[in-house]
Amino acid sequence: MIEGLLTGLAAVASPANLVLLFGGCLLGTFIGMMPGLGPVTAVSLLIPITYGLSPAGAMILLAAVYYGAMFGGSTASVLINAPGESSSVPTTFDGYPLARNGQAGKALALCAWGSFVGGTIATLMLMLAAPTLSSWAVGFQASEYFALMVLGLTAIAAFTEEGGVIKALLMAVLGLMLATIGTDIADGVERYVFGIPDLSDGLSFVLLAMAAFALSEALIAALRNQRLSEEAKAAARGKVGSLKLSAAEVRDVAPTAVRSSILGFMVGVLPGAGATIAAFMSYAVERNLARGPAKEMFGKGSLRGITAPETANNAAAGGAYVPLLTLGIPGSGTTAVILGALITLGVQPGPRLYIEHAEVFWAVVASMYLGNVILLIINLPLIPYIARTLAIPETMLVPLILFFCLVGVYLVSFNPFDLWLMIALAGVAVVLRLVDYPMAPLLLGFVLGKLMEENLRRALLVHDGSFAFLWERPVTLGLLILSALCVSAPLLKRLKRG
Repeated sequence: MIEGLLTGLAAVASPANLVLLFGGCLLGTFIGMMPGLGPVTAVSLLIPITYGLSPAGAMILLAAVYYGAMFGGSTASVLINAPGESSSVPTTFDGYPLARNGQAGKALALCAWGSFVGGTIATLMLMLAAPTLSSWAVGFQASEYFALMVLGLTAIAAFTEEGGVIKALLMAVLGLMLATIGTDIADGVERYVFGIPDLSDGLSFVLLAMAAFALSEALIAALRNQRLSEEAKAAARGKVGSLKLSAAEVRDVAPTAVRSSILGFMVGVLPGAGATIAAFMSYAVERNLARGPAKEMFGKGSLRGITAPETANNAAAGGAYVPLLTLGIPGSGTTAVILGALITLGVQPGPRLYIEHAEVFWAVVASMYLGNVILLIINLPLIPYIARTLAIPETMLVPLILFFCLVGVYLVSFNPFDLWLMIALAGVAVVLRLVDYPMAPLLLGFVLGKLMEENLRRALLVHDGSFAFLWERPVTLGLLILSALCVSAPLLKRLKRG
């Protein structure tokens, strides 16, 4: 482990990778604090840039943007009650009331320190958990991989908010359908191309990610046509107050930070759960643990109420890398984007990654810790100045996002057809998002679709076309049973309440 960490530090310490790390942290912070934009959008915008980088450099950049966006998502939540992304929603419950009481600086300082603690603990737990899990899973065969993919998709149902399970599963199925477009590698037969030669190679992952997240978000922002609020104007003038925390306040929130870090990491490891669920769970746990006046403060400016979600969502970001790097299953929508980028770069995440591409794995671990240090250095002294970016009008922000989307996709393929296809898919994505269909399951289904098909083919080939492997291999059967439980969990919850 020590040798691997030194390898990762050596990779990150190169001048080029340090620039990528610092730039990714800074850019992620700015994108994360923009209301409506989040880590998925941030990572999607940067994918075209990674094609000219080494796998280690690409992962360092994408990881830095990921936790930079998680770090910055709290700024808009505290200052203008507009979460930068969904995992920062619980931060608004106490962060915004504290800001309205003239203590925005204290709330933002808590967010910065909480994010640092959560990210650091998650990095340490990732170092311990990933090699162990990888060594255990190295004996997996094609049938186990297929069952893992099924579990990754069905886990969406268990962790989707009530009322959205069917929509999430339908989007995952739509992603699987999109993954079948193109030429069948095994038979060389074109599928669902409708006579269009440009579709013979299938849909581009970058194109779909840009359309589903970045471009659709820009179009929705244009439809909203929001005006700057008074809070945003005040933030632009740098009125955030003191950032100091007393010793008593630090002692009060320290246990919360540790508990939320562990809880956030464990939730982040679950495929499909993500940082949003971790943030809400940690907030609920701390509110239930609080007694007397401390409990009454929740919703009115509680320091624990700010620390819990901010620590948990950053720890969950680290936890999401465990299934991604060791099993090849994304733990969140953002890691689904990163998974697609890794595969495009020729790196297959999974049990063999720790052996065949050790420098990539350890570069991620090292960059996560150094990135959290950089983010703390960036955020604490620059909070009053960074807050001013909240006043950027959407009339400027939307054209910039449109420009990066169009240029980014065109530079990958140099094919005008891809631009028209991206615009069409973005239009569909806007309609789906307006009726509350989530985009992350779509991308998850698309990324896992080809891997599921490939491993199913291999398993059937080994077993002479028989599906008996589904119940003859204990690990495969166990994973499929877990998948069935995930699908039935929402129904069981409803029956229990009824």
